[in-house]
This record gives sequence, structure tokens and C-alpha cells, in this order.
Amino acid sequence: MTHDIYETASATPNFQTELAAQLADLIPEAIADGKLDVEKLKELLGSDVADSSERFGLFWPGKKRALRAAQEPTTATLNPDFENSKDWETTQNIFIEGDNLEVLKVLQKHYHNKVKLIYIDPPYNTGKDFVYPDNFKEGLDTYLEWTRQVNEEGKKVSTNSEAEGRYHSNWLNMMYPRLKLARNLMTDDGVIFISIDDNEVANLRRLCDEIFGENNFIADAIWRSKDNSNNDAKRFSLDHNHTLIYARSSQWVPARISDENKQGHFKNPDADPRGPYFDGNPLNSPNYRENLTYILTSPQGIGIDPPKNGWRWSKEAMQEKIASGEIRFTPDGKSIRRRTYLWDTKGLPPSSLWIDLDRTGHNRQAKYELMRLMPEDVFDTPKPVKLLKYILQLASVGPDAIVLDFFAGSSTTAHAVMQLNAEDGGRRRFIMTQLPEPTPDKSEAREAGFNTIADISRRRIVLAGETILAESGDQLDTPDAPLDLGFRAFKLADTNFSKWKVSSDVEENALQHHLLSLRDSATDDATADVLLTEILLKQGYSLTEAVSAAEVAGLEVRIVRDPDGDVGVLAYLNEHVKPTLDQLRDFVNESPTRIIILEDAFHGDDELKTNLAQLAKSKGIEVWTA
Repeated sequence: MTHDIYETASATPNFQTELAAQLADLIPEAIADGKLDVEKLKELLGSDVADSSERFGLFWPGKKRALRAAQEPTTATLNPDFENSKDWETTQNIFIEGDNLEVLKVLQKHYHNKVKLIYIDPPYNTGKDFVYPDNFKEGLDTYLEWTRQVNEEGKKVSTNSEAEGRYHSNWLNMMYPRLKLARNLMTDDGVIFISIDDNEVANLRRLCDEIFGENNFIADAIWRSKDNSNNDAKRFSLDHNHTLIYARSSQWVPARISDENKQGHFKNPDADPRGPYFDGNPLNSPNYRENLTYILTSPQGIGIDPPKNGWRWSKEAMQEKIASGEIRFTPDGKSIRRRTYLWDTKGLPPSSLWIDLDRTGHNRQAKYELMRLMPEDVFDTPKPVKLLKYILQLASVGPDAIVLDFFAGSSTTAHAVMQLNAEDGGRRRFIMTQLPEPTPDKSEAREAGFNTIADISRRRIVLAGETILAESGDQLDTPDAPLDLGFRAFKLADTNFSKWKVSSDVEENALQHHLLSLRDSATDDATADVLLTEILLKQGYSLTEAVSAAEVAGLEVRIVRDPDGDVGVLAYLNEHVKPTLDQLRDFVNESPTRIIILEDAFHGDDELKTNLAQLAKSKGIEVWTA
């Protein structure tokens, strides 16, 4: 900060440096000459340190480099894609096209500790093409190189055949950094569901134990993914998939599920105003108390002996239940019944066997759902909407929660979120991320005009929204909570600020031009909206801020309004036109919380910059440059 002006960080935080700073604050004696003294740290921890020669854990070639891939800062940004968005001005949903490793880094600033549910269906390690192009050199460079290959030649980067010695290692190297970053985004009561098959479930379980903690393992749910068996199978017909469930905190519990098969037992023959009920025999309960052996007397004066091991309730509690009508005597006065109301049933703990196809759907149904929206067979392995709705319900995803899927595929997760919102009036929001993986040449998807999986994913959200709207009709037109069927689309890109680009990333013959370009803040083709999105992201704002163009003192600016409609941010993003002091004074008079201005807009006039800082400080306004 200079002259009370804050400078926007060019990259995501350096996680290694932040961790070292936390250790320095917690254990200062373990820091020597600005570096962590590992031996000193071991000495201080004493017997709590594991014997490194006999450690238990999951180890594989490339693990350390995979961890560094998660820790490596990135200057990447997300550029608005207005053309591929739907209802940009009103939606709170997000779709991002790009490598999810870089995207997860970009999301850390604002979305840390804000995501209630993460569901992912990562690529299964089947020995076929392995699309994610990590080489642990520079994540963003690798992604940009990969997308150039796709744009120019439509190539996939690498394969991961079973003949390769690092078959499992390659897959783990892809998953490890992504799950590390994903955990940071989860709320304290958040949970992650991961679909996987038999090939990597054992390794994924060990990997998640390390990242989320063994105590936070909830279940390995077995989902019956096929509605019929494969009669041509050589050994077993594999009709299932796994869903590993881990919570951020071991205190998390899933929602109880109503047993629809038992709801038929609840009747209301005597028009009880409290609704349908079930009369059960309280003597059948195992919750007896041996010290409660009193005799209960019915209105007919008949004494009812306690069960062999005693009543469940004290005399006082029993009388209260009789008075409320929960406990009733039979007409002959020889026994009692307990009335349980449907509305008071808490449901059952969910089973780890998901074999009820009516509740969780199956793969063939998922194909039909997608082909109902797109007649062509454009995606091989979608998940059914029923499965994702069930997961949303299990995770107790509240009406305003954020749901993240960073292996979006055909965007079944987004479809399920919108469907559930339509059914219960919720306002859940989704963030979908999908790599622009090319569709195969001459495939039905390519013939239908879908060049990438991301194209399919976006289109599915649009068509699903239209179908939900058509099927739900007028019931969705509620003025206080209109159903959100749109999304803001973004594309991962390198920074739009020349001065933030690393010179080593530039080809040697272009280095001189790059150094000359550093005289300007932004690249020539970057629009104000693109620049503002990057700045807001790096300052910790969300991707769904209410932004509008405006004119103040004859200058074009961007206004970001807070939830109350007041001016939260006033941004001036034209480095070619130097504002006057009077114009800057008008900026301050708008009373924003924060003013953002490109550094080069001052044209080297430090006096003008200092005057702005003093004007803003007098009114409690922050000034940020980029």
C-alpha cells in the first residue's frame, strides 16, 4: 500500500508461503533465517512425530509434484462469455469452461468455505484417452497449450494405458491437487460425493482419507447403476458404481429419508386434526427401563402390567402422553397403543446400498433423459437426474446453498439443482466447470454442432431450464423468489494485464514486444467488463456481482452495487484518458465503498494519485489500483 492506496494482487495466494507464515506465528522457535527448521519442529513435537521410515500412507511417483501443482500460484482469470450465457443480469448460477485445476485456484479468494455440496464424477481410469494435461510445469501454460492444440488440430494430449508403468500414478496425480483445492471451498458443514468405479476406488479412498481425514469418511455407497445385468459378462456382471462420501467435519450427518413404502400404513379413520397416524404397540420397543415397573390403570379400572423389562417412560411422562392423546387405551381397557403421526416421523438413516431404481435412477434412464433434450446421442456417460436429486437431499442442501461440480460432463448436477428448486421453491445455486474436451471426429455430437463437451454441457442447462419451465407452468411465477434457470458463462484465460504476465511464458522472439507492452496496464483487446471481472475476482468478489455501466463526470465507469442497491465499487478502467482532479472528486462524491482505477490512468502523476487517496480517506473510501 502506497499513499493509502491498495494494489491488487496479480496472482492467487502462494499457499506454501501462507502455510509457513501460519507456522511462524504458531511456532516462532521453528523458524530460522526466515526458513522452517524441520528438525527443530520435530524436536518440539516430540513423540507426536511419526517415524518416517515406517509411515503408513498412500505413496506414488509424482505425489510431491502433484502437491506443488495445487500450491503453485496462478495469474489466470475468468473472462465473461456473454454470448453463451443465459439471463446474465439476473442469474446467480455459473458455468466455467476451463481446466478445473486452474479454475479451483481462481475460485479460492471468494468461494473459500462457501460451498455446501461438491459432487464430482471424474474420468474413470479405464486405460483409454486421459484428457487432463497436467505436466506440473506451469498449470496455466499447460492448459493454454492444450487448448491451442484443440483449437488448431483437435488433439487430445496423452493416453494412460494399462501398459504404462505409471497407470495408477497418472490418475492420482490428476486427482490429488484438485481435491486439495476443493476441500478449501467446503463450508464447515459441507460434504463431497465422488462417483467412481472399481478401478480406482481403493486408491481414491486412501487419497481422500489423507485429504479430508479418516474421521471424516462417511460412507462408500454402492449405487446400482444398471437396470439389467450383462449376460455376456465373462465373470461378474458389474452393475454398480461407488460413491465415496466425505464431510468437512465429522459432526456432519446426512438427512433422514422418509420410507415411502411405510407411508401407506399411516391412516386417519377418525379424522384426527393432527393428520394421518399409525397405531403401534409400545410394548414392542426395545427401549425398556428396568426400574420403571409400575402398574398402569386404564379408565375401566383394569391394571396393565409393565413389560417384562419395564416401561419406557416414567409415570409422569406416561400421564403426559395419555393426556396429549399419543398413548391411548384400547376399548377393552386391557392394553395401550401409541399413536405416531406422519408429520412427526423423522425418517430413516439412509442406506449405503442405493438399489432402489425409482429413487436413484440408472444409466439407461440417464441416457434417455439427455436424449429427451437432445435427440442425438451426444454424451456417453451421463448420470440420472434422480441420483443427483437424491444426493442433494442427503446432503441437506438448503434453499440458498452453493453446489459445485468441477467435472460437469453433461451438467446433470445443474439440471438436478434447477429441478429441485422448481419442486420446493429453493434458490440453490450451482457452479459447473468443464474442460473444453473435443468431441470425437464424426461422432453424433460433432455432427450436431458440439465441438467440445463444454458445448454439450452448456446446451443441456439451457434445454433443461426450458423443459422445467414448460412443465412447471404458472406455479414458478412468484415475485419474491423467481426460479433461476440461467447461468453466467466464463472461460479460463491468461491474465488480461500485461504487467502481470511472466516474461518466461513469452516466446523468445516476442520478448522485446512483451517488455514494451508492460508500459500499459492492460492488453489492447481487453474490454472494461473483462478487466473488471479479473480485478474483482482477485480482490475477493463473487462472479455474480451486480455490475452496470455508468457515466460519472463525463467518464465511463463500471458500478458494482451491494445487496442493498448502494454503490459498492466504482471502477474507472480507461488507462488512455487521464481523469482530472475534479472528475476524481466526483467519483468520491458518489460515496462508493471502494474505488478501483488502473495504475496507468494516472499517467505517472503521483500528485493526482495522492490527492485521490486523501479525498477518499476523508470519506472512508478505499482506493485500489491494478
